[in-house]
Amino acid sequence: MAPSSRTQLVAVVFLVLAWGSTFAAVKVGLDGAPPVLFGGMRSVLGGAVMAVLAWSRSGRPQLRGRWGPYVVLTLLNVVAFFALQTLAILELPSGLAAVLIYLQPVLTGVLAAPMLGEPLTPLKLVGLLVGFGGIVVVSAGALAGHVSVLGVGYAVSAAVAWALGTIAFKRYADRVDSWWSVALTFLAGGAVLCLGGGAVEGVGIDWTGEFVAAFLYASVVGTAVSWAVWFGLVGSGEAGRAASYIFFVPIVSLVVGALFLGESMGVSLLAGAALVIVGVFLVNRPQPRSGSDPP
Repeated sequence: MAPSSRTQLVAVVFLVLAWGSTFAAVKVGLDGAPPVLFGGMRSVLGGAVMAVLAWSRSGRPQLRGRWGPYVVLTLLNVVAFFALQTLAILELPSGLAAVLIYLQPVLTGVLAAPMLGEPLTPLKLVGLLVGFGGIVVVSAGALAGHVSVLGVGYAVSAAVAWALGTIAFKRYADRVDSWWSVALTFLAGGAVLCLGGGAVEGVGIDWTGEFVAAFLYASVVGTAVSWAVWFGLVGSGEAGRAASYIFFVPIVSLVVGALFLGESMGVSLLAGAALVIVGVFLVNRPQPRSGSDPP
């Protein structure tokens, strides 16, 4: 394997591990801070790091005539998604929250058909049905009292918000800078969450070493560094490889939650998680190449 290919593979593995382990870090962090406030703080710090990177890569942000797209992206990808994601992790085991939230690729693949005109292939349709089958199984476990029904609602709503935010990003791709679309939305959305969370939940934070470590990991590694790696993969043409392995993220979250947080789930919840993961895999499975392409 060529060094460049090896580096790209390492980047993909890092990305999956970082995103997968961040759910456990957020779970730990929520022991020391209110959920919406924590989500806002994480977003602001991650956005500040991304702003430094964006300035070095793209220079000053060009905002004239582009406020609308940035506002939409902020509301969907940060205010709605970060709030709902954090509340879901508060109510659910971190691994289960990750499984439900990572229904997003399935929803994106389906919603992109009517909203962006992208083709809805039979494989994506099967992935949708399998993924929603997993939600039904998990919800049955919730109704049986094994897990929070409210948490399931938060997680699925977070997946919907994230899917809509992804579609909005695709629609506005030619009007916003990729780096600044993350940095500015994280900063602005994080500020909104901090203000709202502080007003409603209070600002009481237990600044233990464990909380600080979890907060820094979720903000810097799970947010800023991960996005920087993602953009590096996009620039090298390896975004497709990363997307095809995204179904590993909830698997990593389940393993990390079990090993480090002692999380466990019943048979119905594990079965539902397996169906969601299979659905994500089917939606993100690379399409067969034409006969003239190399295998």
